[in-house]
Amino acid sequence: MEDLKALLLTAGSIGFFHTLLGPDHYVPFIMMSWARRWSAAKTALITAACALGHIGGSVALGLVGVSLGLAVRSLEGAESVRGDLAAWLLIAFGLAYLIWGIRLVYRRHPHQHTHPHLAAGGHDHVHPHRHLGEHSHVHDTESAQNVTPWILFVIFVFGPCEPLIPILMYPAAEGGPLDLLIVSVVFGGVTMVTMLGAVFLGRAGVDFLPLKKIQRYSHAMAGATILLCGLAIRFLGW
Repeated sequence: MEDLKALLLTAGSIGFFHTLLGPDHYVPFIMMSWARRWSAAKTALITAACALGHIGGSVALGLVGVSLGLAVRSLEGAESVRGDLAAWLLIAFGLAYLIWGIRLVYRRHPHQHTHPHLAAGGHDHVHPHRHLGEHSHVHDTESAQNVTPWILFVIFVFGPCEPLIPILMYPAAEGGPLDLLIVSVVFGGVTMVTMLGAVFLGRAGVDFLPLKKIQRYSHAMAGATILLCGLAIRFLGW
């Protein structure tokens, strides 16, 4: 019982600090919620779903390792591969979203088109124009809105919870399946609550800032931030 209490305390502490010290756990949701103007309910739903995928992937791998008696080192290798893949996926998504955001800024920027009218005495006709409205495809924006949460979910499924398997699951498995379940639930619950708290605190901070003048750049800024986050994970080991 004392060992279980110690593991539960460790699980809660690691779940909290592991999440809080990893900006990739909340920065993408803060930026996407701001850029796409998600409601509080939608932000919470997407964040919670991605948290479940993030935790569930490592729990499933840990259960396989425990049930088959695999060495911790072999699972750490698998987690490392998953981490690299998740980082590259985050980089790719951030870069693609940055390019899409820059393109959207250009399409929304009003400019002028000049049309010569030779039959009317050679006078040029100038009219304002932008690449939205009749030139835009509404379904493109709708598709981006629909696919973005799924992309984030896939990225977080591949993203590993590095401390979960070696520090928590293997020691808990020595106490039996129930201990393993309780420790995993505590770690997952604290991780999810911390993610939600960080996302909503960050979102409130963004709302507090006077960013209306740069709202048109929100998608490009979101993509750039997610790109930098992915690069930091991959090359700085965040």
